[in-house]
Amino acid sequence: MSKRKPVYKRIILKLSGEVLAGEEEVIDPKLTEKIAREVAEIHALGVQVAVVIGGGNIWRGITSANRGMDRSTADYMGMLATIINGMALQEALEKVGVNTRVQTAIEVKNVAEPFIRRRAVRHLEKGRVVIFVAGTGNPFFSTDTAAALRASEMGAEILLKATKVDGVYDSDPRKNPKAKRFERVSYADALGKRLKVMDSTAFSLCMDNHVPIVVFDMFKPGNLRSVVLGEKIGTLVSA
Repeated sequence: MSKRKPVYKRIILKLSGEVLAGEEEVIDPKLTEKIAREVAEIHALGVQVAVVIGGGNIWRGITSANRGMDRSTADYMGMLATIINGMALQEALEKVGVNTRVQTAIEVKNVAEPFIRRRAVRHLEKGRVVIFVAGTGNPFFSTDTAAALRASEMGAEILLKATKVDGVYDSDPRKNPKAKRFERVSYADALGKRLKVMDSTAFSLCMDNHVPIVVFDMFKPGNLRSVVLGEKIGTLVSA
């Protein structure tokens, strides 16, 4: 029997910073390697993979702003945290044999390339994984919004939002055992019902640029591969 082929040629994978963190470590090398192997598996299928990573395991700008810090300063510090995470993920990917480039929206020339759209596309075409860090490079925008922006710029066929739950619910399933999971939801409903899995700016960008989103549980082994192969995993957010 022939192997199934991926249904997407180019994807954006959105990872939160928390997926790299262990119980006692800000960046857990074993967890980071596990994620790298999952990415390497879909890369081996011929999928062009770009990753947008958050920094919440190190610093959360909005939390610090709510405690009295200037929001712009707090957000810039959060952007720097994403650069650290991106470097850690790059190291893990290259250890498992995947050529990787980190591109940053804030110039840090000694450790990462500046974000240049055409260069990023060329890296993808040459079979490299590209990790986008430092969000959009601007305060007041989340890394979810950065993922939606990069997906639009890169011409990605889908944005995969990796979470700790198996899709989008009408309420927090960790607090409400009767929470209802959606198999599919429209952008308009996601915005109208204020579903918290992504912020409204990210949803709006994807809606305006016709980028579907799959929200899925990254912590279940094989889920990423299953999504790329077209299986009904998690929740699809689309028109």
